[in-house]
Amino acid sequence: MNGPLYKQANGNVVLVRRVKRKNESPMKQLTRWFVDNQIGFSFNLLALLFLAHGMPRARDYTAKYFNLSYYNPSTGNYGLGWADGHVVLFCVVLLTGLRAATMEYILAPFAKAQGISKRKDITRFSEQAWMSIYYAVFWPLGLYIYCQSPAYLNLHELWTGWPDRELTGLMKGYMLAQLGFWLQQMVVINIEERRKDHWQMFTHHIVTSVLIYTSYRYGHTRVGNLILVLMDVSDLALGIAKCLKYLGYHTLCDIMFGIFMVSWLIARHFLYLTVCYSVWAHTPNIMPTGCFKGARGNLTGPFEPPAEKGIAYLLEPLWDSEGMFCYNETVKWSFLSMLLFLQCLTIMWFSMILRVAVKVIKGAPAEDVRSDDEAGDGEDDGEDEDEYVYEEARPLEEEVGVEEIDLKNWERRTGVKRQAPITTGVSLPGHSDRKELLGRIGCEKQVE
Repeated sequence: MNGPLYKQANGNVVLVRRVKRKNESPMKQLTRWFVDNQIGFSFNLLALLFLAHGMPRARDYTAKYFNLSYYNPSTGNYGLGWADGHVVLFCVVLLTGLRAATMEYILAPFAKAQGISKRKDITRFSEQAWMSIYYAVFWPLGLYIYCQSPAYLNLHELWTGWPDRELTGLMKGYMLAQLGFWLQQMVVINIEERRKDHWQMFTHHIVTSVLIYTSYRYGHTRVGNLILVLMDVSDLALGIAKCLKYLGYHTLCDIMFGIFMVSWLIARHFLYLTVCYSVWAHTPNIMPTGCFKGARGNLTGPFEPPAEKGIAYLLEPLWDSEGMFCYNETVKWSFLSMLLFLQCLTIMWFSMILRVAVKVIKGAPAEDVRSDDEAGDGEDDGEDEDEYVYEEARPLEEEVGVEEIDLKNWERRTGVKRQAPITTGVSLPGHSDRKELLGRIGCEKQVE
């Protein structure tokens, strides 16, 4: 059935509501298919991977998806290399399936049980609740790693020990999982309905992913961990505030929104800028200037970067785990420019947050103006009438032998009495009754 019997006009015409077919490109159709099949696609891939892992011949290859690579038994730490991409890909697929399944089977039913009825609000609540769950796991984990590191409350220790191309298993797993999450977020915002700040968020995700990857490959995981901790705490508070808003707890939402504003201001505009200051002021005095090459225990350097490569040498550590990696003014300002660009995005968003705070002071409930709505959305949360067309319902036609119709049984069910036929010539007994019945079931053209 194409749609419900939606409207009935004067007379016997019944209109059926159908979804309007849009002229979508093949890429748009593929995107829509992937959105509708995220759960099955992700978990089928993981199931195939686990089945392959059970085969002894394939285990040497599949183990790279489940275990951290480049373990050094002499130090108890891990190196880095291309095999780390298997863990990142595993995290992308796993998080995609977990996100879709959690939203579909846990968060959306919970939202409905709490009285959220509008489809868009259910979707928004599920998205924000999922983000809150993620940050509730990874922010405490990142904070624990930071508290256990030498850099705890000591910015100078962010840069000591460099150059070093090994890190602990916990730090390595944390950085790879965070990279997988942000890569997955880049996919999500491009396949689902776009929000008003799509390009700002997409740019933010790109910069964040680049910073995580470069800090990992350049051996600056301590500062990468600290920046993620500073960013995640305010996102956790914001997700909880939004969930409270959709659940109707407006007073609690306003309180949590205030906590979010304070955490955002302190973490992203004070502490974050102290990290930027440390990059500018502390690194020249602590980190050795020059280039190094090789693995841990076999490092050579420092030496000057090759002049014939220009600035291309900056990219070499991104794909060569034993290639040349350097620290100099160019490297310092490359990192610092990305950090400051991220700060510009957060300042722009904080100006929008201040507008919400002014509304709260005036008595309106807290509501984030950045990305809750799709681009072009109006105030109406109902279904868009333009997405449907109305067509006249056509009767189902089927060839039925007249001799197979039980007219007496039909009379008993419908209460319609047969009338004496008007004879204006030669007529068959019961012919008009059969014609009336066939007309009701859509076969009137078969009997003249």
